[in-house]
Amino acid sequence: MILIFGGVYQGKLDYALDRFRLTEHDVYRCNEDDTAMPGNKKIIYEIDKWIFALVKADLNVAGSVQQFMDANMDAIVICNDISCGVVPADPVMRSWREAAGRSLALMSRNASEVVRLFCGIAMRIK
Repeated sequence: MILIFGGVYQGKLDYALDRFRLTEHDVYRCNEDDTAMPGNKKIIYEIDKWIFALVKADLNVAGSVQQFMDANMDAIVICNDISCGVVPADPVMRSWREAAGRSLALMSRNASEVVRLFCGIAMRIK
């Protein structure tokens, strides 16, 4: 698995499409209302939205992310980094922020490559 993360609107998807010579047809777009495991495409985009759906449904995020990784180790996973800024007052949003951070750590440990995008610039960190 290749993990690409960074802030919102930093060019993560454009970077992945260009680097791996893929098209929009190769992209699975996660939805914050769908708890079904993402897959069947080369790029899994905005996996943080899937994590949000799991948190809202009070499902086991760590177990779900592990199952996702087991089934998609050849995927390119794109995640928005939501760890910066003011800690949300809403308990669900705080839980999502924690779950997303823990999921990024788990995916990073298991990824063959980790890339952070900032201002459209890719930095390979693993």
